[in-house]
Amino acid sequence: MKYLHTMVRVKDLDASMAFYRLLGLHQTRRNDYEQGRFSLIFMAAPGDEDCPIELTYNWDGDEGLPADSRHFGHIAYAVDDIYATCQHLMDNGVTINRPPRDGRMAFVRSPDNISIELLQKGAPLPPAEPWAAMPNTGHW
Repeated sequence: MKYLHTMVRVKDLDASMAFYRLLGLHQTRRNDYEQGRFSLIFMAAPGDEDCPIELTYNWDGDEGLPADSRHFGHIAYAVDDIYATCQHLMDNGVTINRPPRDGRMAFVRSPDNISIELLQKGAPLPPAEPWAAMPNTGHW
């Protein structure tokens, strides 16, 4: 077996792609299906192109899909500096739902309410403000 990708359905393709670019991902391929009226956009971290996320965008919206078709756990990414990553996301309007109080783990949500777990590569960073005192926001 080989891991291929994680698929998430997105409502606003431009907003979703912009969010994943903020995380550092880039588009590796795109397939537009005129007959099916949907697009598949694969995005991955540099050097990790064999582990993409597949953004599925239905051109005519999601009406007719089962009510639970958006159910999903989370996507996890390792980052070089969790504090710098979270600051970058906040500076660009992303809410940090679970701040990296422990210097190791944070959660954010995509424009489509997909939970994204950010994990510090290697050992946790020493606790630092404003993160150590920052409360959770919403759910993650």
